[in-house]
Order: sequence, then structure tokens, then C-alpha cells
Amino acid sequence: MEYFPNPGKKLIKEVQGQKYARYPIKTHFIETSDKLEDIIEKYVLPKVQNNSIPGGSISGEREGLKTLFIVLGQKIVSILQNRVIYKKDIKVGFWARFLAKFARKTPYGFSVGNPVKMQTAINLAGLPRILFACFSAGICKIFRIYGIFYRVAGNQISQIDGFYNEAFPQYAEMGILGPIDCDFLCEELKNRYGLSFAVADINDLGGNILGKSKDLENKTKLLIEILKDNPAGQSNQQTPIIIIHPVV
Repeated sequence: MEYFPNPGKKLIKEVQGQKYARYPIKTHFIETSDKLEDIIEKYVLPKVQNNSIPGGSISGEREGLKTLFIVLGQKIVSILQNRVIYKKDIKVGFWARFLAKFARKTPYGFSVGNPVKMQTAINLAGLPRILFACFSAGICKIFRIYGIFYRVAGNQISQIDGFYNEAFPQYAEMGILGPIDCDFLCEELKNRYGLSFAVADINDLGGNILGKSKDLENKTKLLIEILKDNPAGQSNQQTPIIIIHPVV
């Protein structure tokens, strides 16, 4: 079976002198009614069990098993955990509209520049903390230091997604909060399927590893380096799962 990278991405990436293949796995449009186990068993296991991933197999004690990682996108994990809110349930107030005007705009979306997202941030962290986060970000912006707002605000605000329908119209009226218990989830999947799992929040501006199975405890920096060019894309690719394997 041939695998192709998403547009503008490379299938093979070299990190620390080792080449890694990143295989984007296309799925159907995942909704809250789906189950993660069904998705893994439908889209991931057949590729690994049938050796269509070079060097990877869960049949037997192959060395390749120890270096094959399954990375789940943060968004689908959140959706499957029903971490979803709807625009109709959010009352956008004065402060959300006002503060959103000063949020940094990027080519990849409005983040809390969207008043609905800013109101969601206020609801999660409280207005005093958001005001302090905005003040801190404003000061740091003078020195061209970015990302302070999200560090100060905390509460997984950087992971708020949705309320944006350019890629999928379904997201126009819904927002997606950050997932929970990702370490526990990954370890549970590792015990069930015998594969290494991680949950990643990767976009074209950077990324984080939100959870991983215990066998990947010391591989956080490696995973970020492998994934930071966002091989899964952020548009309508529908490849929320990446299988990573070293190239021999």
C-alpha cells in the first residue's frame, strides 16, 4: 500500500540523524457518536497487522513494534470525549467583543480573535485572569514575545477549536475544548492493542504532546520534532491519525 503526505508536507523527515516516515491515516468525519476503539480497529490495526506499514506489525515480537508510534490528533480525541460546546449556548459579552479586537491574527485562524472563542476563554478561566493574560501579552508584544496570553490564561484555552467553518461547515456552530486524561487514555490503548500511543495538538504555528503511553515517557521532544511541521494538515485532509515509523 502506498502512502502520500498531505499537500506541502513530506512523508519522510530526518530528526537527530534518524529518518522517520509519517503516514497520515484518512478517516471519515468523526463525530461524538463514534468510538475511539472502533476508529483504531477500522483504520489503524489493519494497516499494522497486514504489514502495509513498513517495518510495523503486531503479530509477534518484531523489533519494529518498539518504534512504531500512533499519534492521535487532539481534536478527534476531544470530540470522542464529547468535549463540545455550541455557539447557541454561549452569550458573548462586552469584554469578549472588546478583547477579541486585540488578539493576534494569523493566516491559520482567529483563535481568541473570534469573540465566541474569547467568551469561551472567559468562561473557562474567569474574567480577571483573562484580563491579566491580555495585559501580559500586550507588554510582551512590545518585545516581540508571543504566546504569553495562553501561558498566563492556562485552562487549556490554547486548545479551543471550532467556531470556524472554512474546512468543515459542521464546525461553524460548535467549539471543541481540550481533551482530558490523555496519559491515561494512551496507556489504556497501549495495554489493549500493544502499540505506543500519543495525543498531539499540532498546528502550523507549533504544537504540544498532550499525553502519551508510559513507554514514550522520554520521547516528548522527539515526537514534537517529528510532527512540528504538521504532517496531518489543518484543513479538510481528514487525516487525524499519524503512524510514525523509523526508516531503516
